[in-house]
Amino acid sequence: MTVSVSIRAAAKSFSTYPALKGVSLEVAPGELVALLGPSGSGKTTLLRAVAGLECLDAGDVFFGDVNASELSLRERRIGFVFQHYALFRHMSVMDNIAFGLRARPRGSRPGDAQIRARVFELLSLVQLAGLESRYPAQLSGGQRQRVALARALAIDPRVLLLDEPFGALDAKVRKDLRRWLRSLHEKTGHTTLFVTHDQDEAFELADRIAILNGGVIEQVGTPADILSRPATPFVRDFIADVSPAAVRKPNLTWLRDVQATAAQ
Repeated sequence: MTVSVSIRAAAKSFSTYPALKGVSLEVAPGELVALLGPSGSGKTTLLRAVAGLECLDAGDVFFGDVNASELSLRERRIGFVFQHYALFRHMSVMDNIAFGLRARPRGSRPGDAQIRARVFELLSLVQLAGLESRYPAQLSGGQRQRVALARALAIDPRVLLLDEPFGALDAKVRKDLRRWLRSLHEKTGHTTLFVTHDQDEAFELADRIAILNGGVIEQVGTPADILSRPATPFVRDFIADVSPAAVRKPNLTWLRDVQATAAQ
């Protein structure tokens, strides 16, 4: 089950450094939103707050009508994909993907046959069928990232979070995986937030983009809207090198949902 995400006046400081300054953002069910900005803009802090890995000083995160602060990390049911994969080196591909399912409490844990079937289903989905017995050291960087994504999807997450998922890969592999990830999103329909500092990546992949700078959101909009109507001088300069050919066209169905939510 996928849900909306509502970030309301989120604030977070580290010592005297304000990483987030009252950030608000609405994400519709099934929408893929990029958090784009330079280093230190607050995008990763915001992602970690949604995941429950950072406690906000002020503000709230809601999944649908539920305040996420009232949920444990397990109850949030977040799928998180890290830049450097975070795979268990001593585990096979099969065991890495199955980890979240096997870690569930006994009462909600699927049986071994169900887990095995789910892993093979995901291996097919991420185009790694036949590699279940390999170990991370035997995989390419792109394959490791697909395993990490399969592991995140295994628990059927409410929300999928990706932190610079292609940052450790070379340019050609990044470009190929961008197209693949967009295709995968169309198939699975998970509400997705992903962090990137790569403008082309955000404009090619996302339904909408939130551009952050200095702990605030400078602009939120579709790739086409932001490119044609940058809201601030910072946004104009930050996206100056984006190619119009890479810009994704909006999905009008969820866009109407977002606009209706904002009007309430």
